[in-house]
Amino acid sequence: MSTTFQLDTATSRANPTPAPMKRLTIPAIRQRKKDGVTKEPVVMLTAYTARQAQLLDAHCDLLLVGDSLGQVIYGLPSSVPVTLDMMAAHGAAVVRGSYHAAVVVDMPFGSYEASPQQAFESASRLLKETGCAAVKLEGGEAMAETVAFLTRRGIPVMGHVGLTPQAVNVLGGYNARGRSEAEAAKIVGDAQALAEAGAFAIVIEGVVEPIAIAITQAVPCPTIGIGASAQCDGQVLVTEDMLGMFERVPRFVKIYENIAETISGAAARYAAEVRSRAFPGIEQTYQPK
Repeated sequence: MSTTFQLDTATSRANPTPAPMKRLTIPAIRQRKKDGVTKEPVVMLTAYTARQAQLLDAHCDLLLVGDSLGQVIYGLPSSVPVTLDMMAAHGAAVVRGSYHAAVVVDMPFGSYEASPQQAFESASRLLKETGCAAVKLEGGEAMAETVAFLTRRGIPVMGHVGLTPQAVNVLGGYNARGRSEAEAAKIVGDAQALAEAGAFAIVIEGVVEPIAIAITQAVPCPTIGIGASAQCDGQVLVTEDMLGMFERVPRFVKIYENIAETISGAAARYAAEVRSRAFPGIEQTYQPK
């Protein structure tokens, strides 16, 4: 893939313009797993803005517009207050900024739990307003009927079991799930119910590793781990966590860069130049290195 840059005259910004490439499809993702084996693991990261999508897109199979944007973008205490309007706005931005990865948008809390009909109204709105390829919802066996209802009506669904952040008030926190035999059996059963209902992939979050392995072996669709197991069929992380944008991240996160330090350092140098009147005049043009 080659990339050129096109000047957007409306904003005076140079945006990457990739060579034409066909966007990955949900069936293609589903077909990564054949006879219980995924030879090429599925790569997924979160994205919330068009520019972020541009930078991540070429490296990912899936971009997830996660309701984690509540904490990451809006500074909310959890994902519970996130609205359908927020998801639609950010989902549309990520679709505009991407060309290769299939985009999945989270269904926010309260937008799908009441009934399959409510879920269809919310999901169809997200597909129409964003152009995304699929939606993701949390919950296991209780959501199986809804998953089947949506998939039969042309809406691909990604499931999510284990630690489900939207249920944080019931779970009592973000601790790993599945430590008891009963809870472990329920999580595995939840995943099987979602797969049977037609989920094209299932996120497994915050469970002890044997559960993630058991689910991966038990379901025909790809599993995507986050704090679960390297043996899952793919992995996802919150991009800001992976980039070191926050001082505190979940224990399972590998930090690949320290972007927070880079940004803070650049801002400090800028502030020092302005305050010392050493800042370049507007007649000087910035020349990138």
